[in-house]
Amino acid sequence: MHWEVVWRNIPYFLWGAYPQGPLGGLAMSLLLALGGIFGAFWLGLGIGLMRLSRRGALRWPALVYIEIIRGTPLLMVIFWFYFLAPVLLGHSLPGAQSALISLIVFTSAYVAEIVRAGVLSLPKGQMEASRGTGLSGFQAMVHVILPQALFNMIPSFVNQFVSLTKDTSLAFIIGVNELTKTATQVNSRTMNAPTEIFLAIAVIYFVVCYALTAASRRLEAKINRYQARGR
Repeated sequence: MHWEVVWRNIPYFLWGAYPQGPLGGLAMSLLLALGGIFGAFWLGLGIGLMRLSRRGALRWPALVYIEIIRGTPLLMVIFWFYFLAPVLLGHSLPGAQSALISLIVFTSAYVAEIVRAGVLSLPKGQMEASRGTGLSGFQAMVHVILPQALFNMIPSFVNQFVSLTKDTSLAFIIGVNELTKTATQVNSRTMNAPTEIFLAIAVIYFVVCYALTAASRRLEAKINRYQARGR
């Protein structure tokens, strides 16, 4: 076994060549995941509300978007933005930017479904009571329905963030220097410890995702206790 290769390259696995060089490794993976979930939240929120609309002109485009994206592998979405960008924009996008846009678009379809399910989980009387106070449908959704629904969605959003963190590993296919890419680079340089290198990377992914999952469980437990006290 050649575990010394892993120990020597732990800093490179965690943050790449930074600060002497570009950021990479786990730090890049988490940066992509954070940017992805932030962008996907707002895009998915808008699409989810469109999906709930009674107007077909809003509901049907949202439904088509969700079904197409959810039915397409993330790797294909990454290829779309990386290889079609020069055709559509006239210039190529950096790998990290293409990966981030792909993650936002892909995850937003799942966030939209989380939003839809969260809103529909509330009693229908909430909207009727809000409208009875003189609020418009939009005002009732923004000021009454969404705050309650989003509170209940927090564990689902954390779980989606866990999934997104693992999905960032696909960015290595277009050269983004995230955690999986750093492992392949180290393996290419040494060529004598692939088992140790990729086992170490698997452990890093597990530790990060387990910590996020544990946080999600604690949040869900707190939310359940809060709701139980409010009944």
